[in-house]
Parts: sequence; structure tokens; C-alpha cells
Amino acid sequence: FVNSFAITLPATLIPILIAAFAAYAFTFMQFKGRDVLFIVIVSLLVVPNQVALVPLLQLYGQFGLNGTFPAVWLAHIGFGMPLAIFILRSYMATLPKELIESAKVDGATHFTTFWRLVIPVSVPALASFAIFQFLWVWNDLLVALTFARDTQPITVAIFSQMRQFSANIELIAPAAFISLAIPLVVFFLFQRYFVQGLLAGSVK
Repeated sequence: FVNSFAITLPATLIPILIAAFAAYAFTFMQFKGRDVLFIVIVSLLVVPNQVALVPLLQLYGQFGLNGTFPAVWLAHIGFGMPLAIFILRSYMATLPKELIESAKVDGATHFTTFWRLVIPVSVPALASFAIFQFLWVWNDLLVALTFARDTQPITVAIFSQMRQFSANIELIAPAAFISLAIPLVVFFLFQRYFVQGLLAGSVK
């Protein structure tokens, strides 16, 4: 249970931070190849995660990362980054351009505009992706089975109680209930932000 939190929290917060910087750059900064790079990143959404597991396993083996927390973090961060950038960039594109231009007139740098202006008004989009990423990482079994050999989360612990001809139902049932309770709490706490983030692009 503790391992699940140790895996899920960094794998949720780090992609949000990186993707927010990237989404701001794709939306409000001009640089060569911006649109092409964004299309390449978004196109990664159609690539199945399974095709990267074996190359990642070999790469982690070379650096001695197999079975560690960083191995699982990096996998979830890499798999979740395209969706995060797409969601946040789509939301930031709906913000009034005059808002950013007024900050420039006042002498604000890109970092100041990002941190003090864009981030506060992008909370619904940030919360929407945070819910998606948290639920995905918390309920993940495939990545955990592949990379979390020594740091197994609760999903792997539940799976380990399954047998070929029987199952420890007296252990699986309460463990599944405990595992389900945390995502429900997270969803209900951020539910209003979740709905706002999904509807933002359709109503503006």
C-alpha cells in the first residue's frame, strides 16, 4: 500500500510540472519547428505502451534500475507525458491572448507569466490530468509487474494471491476494497475541477 503511494504521487506530479512548462511553450512562445514538434508528441498517443516495455527493460538493466522506484516513475512519466501536454496545451489555447500581452506590457518574464498568471487559471485542466494520471498509475498492473520487482504496489500484491486453480478470496476482496477506496476519494475531491477541465474547450 505504501509502495503504491510512493509510485503514484511522483508519477502524477512530475508529468504535470513538465507538461505545464511544455504546454506554455507550445501555446505562447514562438520557436522554429514548434508545430511539427507538437504533432510528433501528440502522435505518440497512438503508440501502445506495450511496444516500449522490452526496450525499456533492457535499457534499465544497463543502468541497474530494474526493480526500483525510478524505473517505474520514468515509465509512467514517459507514457503519460503526451496526453498531459495535449490536454494542457488545448486548455491554455483557450485563454485570452490579451491576458498574456498585458503581462508582457507590464514587464513580466515568461516564467513570471507562467507561474503567476497561467498556472492559477489552468487549475481545472491540471486537476483533470492529475485525476487521469493518478487513476491510471494507481490501478496499473502491467508496468508494475515489469519494472517494480522489488517495490511492488498493491495491484501486484492482489495479483499474487491468484492461483491457477484457486484464489485467496478472503484476502483479495478486502485488498481490492482498500485499493478502490483511494481513487474514489481522489475523484470526489477533484470532481468539480475535473468537469470544468473537460468542458473548458467546448464552452469558450
